Amino acid sequence: MAKYGKTAQKKVKRAMHERKHGTLKSGSSGKKVKSRKQAIAIGLSEARRAGAKVPRKRKSASSTRKGRKSRKK
Repeated sequence: MAKYGKTAQKKVKRAMHERKHGTLKSGSSGKKVKSRKQAIAIGLSEARRAGAKVPRKRKSASSTRKGRKSRKK
């Protein structure tokens, strides 16, 4: 079974195309997106909002590390 649906594929393709032409902008700040990974993330985020078949987001590394204490070497 495919992890991502056709709608997700289209959204990511559009985001990558915009990034390549320098017209893709990030959400709140409105800065130009230069990173390939960030463009993919924007495309998937839009696909999620559109209700496309996209796996759930992974939890960020910072939220999983909060409970640990730093150790001296």
